[in-house]
Amino acid sequence: MSSPKILALDCSTEYCSVALLEGEKIVVRDEHAEQRHSERVLAMVDAVLITSAVKLSDLSAIAFGSGPGSFTGLRIATGVAQGLAFGANVPVIPVPTLLALAHATQQDRVLAVLDARMGEVYAAAYERIDGEWRTVFAPCLCKPDAVPLLPDGLWNGVGSGFAAYGEALHKRFATQLGAMDAACYPHAREIARLALDRLHEACPAEQALPLYIRDKVALTESERRVGK
Repeated sequence: MSSPKILALDCSTEYCSVALLEGEKIVVRDEHAEQRHSERVLAMVDAVLITSAVKLSDLSAIAFGSGPGSFTGLRIATGVAQGLAFGANVPVIPVPTLLALAHATQQDRVLAVLDARMGEVYAAAYERIDGEWRTVFAPCLCKPDAVPLLPDGLWNGVGSGFAAYGEALHKRFATQLGAMDAACYPHAREIARLALDRLHEACPAEQALPLYIRDKVALTESERRVGK
């Protein structure tokens, strides 16, 4: 029996990544796309498919980083995943970006924090028990000094939120923070691997939705003036 073939993509930050997972083999393309995700992501999809000698119709599912993250990036990822899935008649698996961050650390207790701009962060905490991730607190949008508190013990930090608001987060969690990777970003590689365990959660393309969290995507001029 052949291994499932999963195409994954992520556009939730300034980075753009695509991966194709088949058994132990994974083919990856990634780059710092800034605001050119819509220009680059389909070319990267073509590249991993050609390298892997896989057609869209061969796929078991298409996974994408569902958020939270950049509003525009999430729309692009969702739209591309849906469009490819419709054309190939394959299901879709949304994977939370903060969970992908946690999975990248290879740690078992993780506080994942992304810089959400506007003085806020996207945050979630996960704990891995017997190889399965458990949500300690779900993805939320908050000020760095208001991230939900963690259960006692040592936690590992990951994500751009630690680069932008490291001082506030360290003050918030005092001695609870251990290893930290502020340069890590959500990646299609981890999204593909997480999706493999979520094949039973695959849904029709039209049911795949992004996780925006934030309704407001920019400060007003008056808010910028007063530093809100």
